[in-house]
Amino acid sequence: MVEEGALAPVSKPPAPDTAICVDFGSTFTKASLIVLSEGRIAAAAQHRTTIETDVLDGYDACVRELAEQDPRAGDAPTLACSSAGGGLRIAVVGNEELVTAEAGRRVALSSGGKVVAVFAAGRGDDLTSIRASEPDVVLLTGGTDGGNPEPILACARALAPVWAGPVVVAGDSDAQADVAAILAHHPLVVAPNIVPRIGVLAPEGARTAIRELFLSHVIGGKHLSTRDAFLAMVQGATPDVVLTGVELLAEVAGDTVVVDVGGATTDVHSVVELDPEDAGLSREVVATTRVTRTVEGDLGLRWSAVTTAEAVGRADLLEAAQRRRDDVGFVPDDDTERDLDEELAREAVGLALRRHAGRSKVVVSPEGRVVERSGKDLREVGLVVGSGGVLRHGRPGVADRIFAGSVGEVDGGWQLPRHPRITVDVDYILAAAGLLATHHPEAARLLLARLADVSGRVG
Repeated sequence: MVEEGALAPVSKPPAPDTAICVDFGSTFTKASLIVLSEGRIAAAAQHRTTIETDVLDGYDACVRELAEQDPRAGDAPTLACSSAGGGLRIAVVGNEELVTAEAGRRVALSSGGKVVAVFAAGRGDDLTSIRASEPDVVLLTGGTDGGNPEPILACARALAPVWAGPVVVAGDSDAQADVAAILAHHPLVVAPNIVPRIGVLAPEGARTAIRELFLSHVIGGKHLSTRDAFLAMVQGATPDVVLTGVELLAEVAGDTVVVDVGGATTDVHSVVELDPEDAGLSREVVATTRVTRTVEGDLGLRWSAVTTAEAVGRADLLEAAQRRRDDVGFVPDDDTERDLDEELAREAVGLALRRHAGRSKVVVSPEGRVVERSGKDLREVGLVVGSGGVLRHGRPGVADRIFAGSVGEVDGGWQLPRHPRITVDVDYILAAAGLLATHHPEAARLLLARLADVSGRVG
């Protein structure tokens, strides 16, 4: 009973138990209705990305289809990621080609960006050409903490008159205030140094800063929609969100590799616990990190089909690759063409994984016989996840055929997964889980447990 004059208690409406997760892709917009309490996909839809009008036109069509399957979609909140309109394009500006510029390239990739240019001032690169690469964001790096501040200051002075867009500064912490003053008229975010000392790579601060600029400047700047709802729903660039999903998958299932075979690129994401002894023996001036993403721009099944065949020396695939490059919307309609798609995919996956993993060999040094490694050691990875249309829509057994030669006991010292389970992300779960990770982590974990078939590990 409420006393006279007292305010009646206000009951809050229950939080919705569903959410719509959307990936605005370069070709298709994919949407899923998630039951949060169960970590389950209740409905799914996709529509061609309507970049020529308004990207939300395709989204509206997806929501209508979801609502036909499940009425709860009508009032479910939406979380989205986007690679529409070319995704996130990043140019890296550093001083030394082998240290800060390379570190910046790795950080940019882990942030979900396509690295369109790398400038190393120390080798005399001319920054006046930076606009020709059409970046959305510039990542400015240089120097270790407490070192010589002049290289990054010189880069900032050279950058200021030739680039007016967003900049993330992630170099020598002692020089950051002076760099910010030089770039005072730019959209600017200052992040912790990505190379605080030689042999250490600290990407998280810069990754967060790049995400912030992507949301505040890039999404709106691409003019993909006239409606404010688009800006409100997008949480990040699709590759960045997917990598978050991969990180959470590794917590659920252990060391994990995800290979996404696309029309233009083949991306490899890995989350692997590093061996402390190996870390101590590393000779790399830019250290290997637990979370790694590489993007192979010459390996793909449509736009990059010809360079895929050339990179692996397959002259017998060149004619099929040329037809695919000339008609990027090509869909195989018989087993002969499906075989050719699978063969191109197998070559792209194999080379992308080798570039990511590198190899190990025994060399003789002044300290004696030591193991020298390049790349990321994937030998103990327990789960490999395939992604991309050739895998999602393939014939029975497609994953085993495409990954043949890239996993198991492989000759040549390649650090490839030796005894992994292989699965395919048929339902775009990684993107959905990455979107849910912050506010609905248990739902994300349940989704990923279904993907990895380890549901008993999630309590």
